[in-house]
Amino acid sequence: MYPLIEIQTVPIEIQMKVTRAHLEYARGTAQVEISRDKKGLSIRSQPIKVNIDSFESRNSVMPTTATMIKQQAQAGVQGAYQATGVLAREGRMMMEAKIDQDVIPQLAKQQNLGDPTNLSISFLPTVGPDISWDGGEMRIQYEMDKLNFDWRMEQMSFTFVPGDIEFTMTQRPDVIIKYVGGPLYVPPSSDPNYEPVDVNA
Repeated sequence: MYPLIEIQTVPIEIQMKVTRAHLEYARGTAQVEISRDKKGLSIRSQPIKVNIDSFESRNSVMPTTATMIKQQAQAGVQGAYQATGVLAREGRMMMEAKIDQDVIPQLAKQQNLGDPTNLSISFLPTVGPDISWDGGEMRIQYEMDKLNFDWRMEQMSFTFVPGDIEFTMTQRPDVIIKYVGGPLYVPPSSDPNYEPVDVNA
């Protein structure tokens, strides 16, 4: 005899989704401002300077009024000394003269035959010009341009996302009972395949 009932059990089905904890951050934006300081090339040139002082040179050829006064004064002093010497010498000669000696013609002869007169006429300067100079200078200065960078950055933000576990039931538990036998007839003799049971056997 075969079983009339078939029982089937359907287990529960659960789907688990796990989200791990993580750290999220937002990047900050950066701005830069660039400025330029211009420098460039600088050249400074100073040529040589020659100083020529020809005052004394010209003064030796054509004396100025002040120089002439000074020269005449010196010549006057020198002439006075010379005249004093001449007078002293002539007076000595006259004092030492003998009675028969004629001193006056001798003195006149010495005066006329003296040193030649110097007119002090000159055409060339006796003193050269005073020459001096200041050295030249040349200075070259080059300085590169300067770039200035001004950075402006926003602060980054961080966000912590905690972990999460999610359960989803995809299949509920169930019990399936299925009748697998044939039809039941009441009374049993109404079954077309009924065979009486031999109770005497």
